[in-house]
Amino acid sequence: MERRTRILFASGLTIAIFLGVQLGALALVEPFESAGYQTVEDPSDPTNSLLYVAVILVFTAGMLAVIKLGVEWILRGVIILTSGMLSLYVFTVVVPPVIEISVGGAPVNVLAWVAAALVAVALAVYPEWYVIDAAGVVMGAGAAGLFGISFGLLPAVILLVVLAVYDAISVYGTEHMLTLASGVMDLKIPVILVIPLTLSYSFLDETAQATSEGAVDEDANPGEDDRDAFFIGLGDAVMPTVLVASAAFFSPADALVSGTAINLPALTAMLGTLVGLVTLLWMVLKGRAHAGLPLLNGGAICGYLLGALASGISLARALGVEQYLA
Repeated sequence: MERRTRILFASGLTIAIFLGVQLGALALVEPFESAGYQTVEDPSDPTNSLLYVAVILVFTAGMLAVIKLGVEWILRGVIILTSGMLSLYVFTVVVPPVIEISVGGAPVNVLAWVAAALVAVALAVYPEWYVIDAAGVVMGAGAAGLFGISFGLLPAVILLVVLAVYDAISVYGTEHMLTLASGVMDLKIPVILVIPLTLSYSFLDETAQATSEGAVDEDANPGEDDRDAFFIGLGDAVMPTVLVASAAFFSPADALVSGTAINLPALTAMLGTLVGLVTLLWMVLKGRAHAGLPLLNGGAICGYLLGALASGISLARALGVEQYLA
């Protein structure tokens, strides 16, 4: 397979993974809400976003400390455990409770627990690229769905703007995100998505080195023939999808299809994200690492606002600031 064809294949696979996360999150919005998974008391409170950003900063600092101390196995264990927990949230509302047992008087969906355990075990014992990517889609859809029903429109927009700025600073300024990405590559955990340029590629057989969180590896230059995969941070798929899910859940726009969560603002937020993704892929395939969230989050926000305005929603209401202007 010639290099150009391989890059087109990888780009198509990347878009498919992003769509999987987006569509999965949309499908989980209503089941999560019905299951009572909303994580905050007041989804419209903009300080929720700042609290979440603070958690990200603390977690990032912890990851860097773990890598510096050379005890990466701790990080690997935490991520695998988190993968199982997020998968359990998803499978609990997706897998029918065919087999249930009572634990402490509460019903437990046995098949959902088994499926979540299999995700964690697969990541622990056989973290091939398709295992990591499949787990990433499940985790990403679950995380975006949870945050989507917990972050109102204003908190979601604030979250995306702040994280886009942070991502740009951490990649182009302090460069600590590059250090973090390089440190987690060998751990083979779904903090990153592995995008092969050929189906015969094996992530297990390669000692991968990343140069960017949320961007294609610099070695993925189309002019070079020794790189068989590139890497994208899972957060780059999750963060813009938070707005997609939030728009589907909180926007007053009517559903495009009866019985589904998707409305026009959510759809255009998805399309805006994909426009940002295509632009990002075009830029990084020229051979330089780039921060992903400025383009991805920016595309999601612009797409969402266009869809909201086209639905007849005022800009103030679309941004969730109408109550503050009254």
